[in-house]
Amino acid sequence: MYGTIFNLKIKPGHEGELLKELNEETSDKPDGMVAWFVMNPDNNNDWIGVAVFENKEAHIANANRPEQHQAFLKMMEHLESEPIWTDGEYVIGEIA
Repeated sequence: MYGTIFNLKIKPGHEGELLKELNEETSDKPDGMVAWFVMNPDNNNDWIGVAVFENKEAHIANANRPEQHQAFLKMMEHLESEPIWTDGEYVIGEIA
């Protein structure tokens, strides 16, 4: 499996609107996506996201979809800066 972990630095007061945008994205699951999560950590103001794809090709194909670009632009309206992305292969894990 392959994917990305990302940090979201949200503009003050934009949490609700960002959550609304992210929930709208869940209605369009791209090919090869296994799962994705966004966490609001107890000890940090930045949210953390994880996206899991079947393989690197599916991850790249999703990143290149016009719909994904539009979703990214909408998300950016609620962020102070671009997310910090960490892409790579998941070497261990389990889906229950």
